[in-house]
Amino acid sequence: MVRALCLLLGAAVAGCAATVADPNAARVVVERSAYRTTWSTPEALAADGQPAPRPAPAPVQASKVVAAKALEPPPARPPAPPPPDAPLPPSGRLVYFDFDRDEIKDEYGPLLQAHAKALQAAPSRHVVVEGHADERGSAEYNLALGQRRAESVLQTLRLYGAAEAQLEAVSYGDTRPAVEGHDESAWAKNRRAELVER
Repeated sequence: MVRALCLLLGAAVAGCAATVADPNAARVVVERSAYRTTWSTPEALAADGQPAPRPAPAPVQASKVVAAKALEPPPARPPAPPPPDAPLPPSGRLVYFDFDRDEIKDEYGPLLQAHAKALQAAPSRHVVVEGHADERGSAEYNLALGQRRAESVLQTLRLYGAAEAQLEAVSYGDTRPAVEGHDESAWAKNRRAELVER
């Protein structure tokens, strides 16, 4: 104990250290400089005469700056359904077919789906699907082929949700060609089904 007091007294006289009581514990400052302060308890000083250096505090990490994300605009509202008296979608009322075929090509799926949705939104509407054929074949055969084409379009519209009461199929065979001519470019335009609102 005497040795510890001598050390404290000698340090104070030399002017290189100061002794200050720690209010939180029974510890005293045994060395203070511009770079560090060493703390110890009186018991530790009495035991070996040398205070254990206090570990340096962990460096404070700089806070990370997170980039602010720009606010996104609110999602767009879905378009309102068309009013009951609005016409059917103007883009595309024709479905074309291959020679002597009545199968709907995949490319016409979105078109027929749009027409079916328009019919669902307006239950009072009525659409007639007119089937046509080119000039090749007999009149009876072309009439039957036009009817199969119209029925094929009708069936697809029903699958997409149009009501049976809104649809009608009729065939004109080869009696109403869209393009006059006797070659493939004219025939390709005449092998068709038209959606006509009535």
